[in-house]
Amino acid sequence: MVTLVLVRHAKSDWGRPDLSDHDRPLNPRGLRDAPAMAERLADDGVRLDAILASTALRARTTAAFFGERFGLEPELDAELYGAPARTLLAGAIARRAPSVMVVAHDPGMTVLAEHLSGGGIGAMPTCAVATFRWDADDWDVAAAIDPAEWSFRAPR
Repeated sequence: MVTLVLVRHAKSDWGRPDLSDHDRPLNPRGLRDAPAMAERLADDGVRLDAILASTALRARTTAAFFGERFGLEPELDAELYGAPARTLLAGAIARRAPSVMVVAHDPGMTVLAEHLSGGGIGAMPTCAVATFRWDADDWDVAAAIDPAEWSFRAPR
């Protein structure tokens, strides 16, 4: 079984005009939501083999909370910063791990989640988690068919 977990980065701090978009940190809500959502995902029984994250500070920090909970070191990928849906999916497929998490940004996250859920997920708010499972052991097969099941959780 192949599993893809999409996580949009937690809420970031817009109150720092001196920082570039890439360097925006999480705000207090984001710092609260990320570990809580990591715990909820673990409580759901999800196993992870790899965590990929955008190099943006808000995505790296969100991924670190999930990595800490799942005992994994997130892999940073500059191509995930502002990436379209196809790049996000390609990054997961390239890892060839049975269960991959991707932590990145909108609009790519919402577009990919909406596509994989057949329109069931209309938006990925900050720190939302969408999980997709395929009845296949190969990512190439999984990428060619619809997921067997999916779930969606948001912090609120």
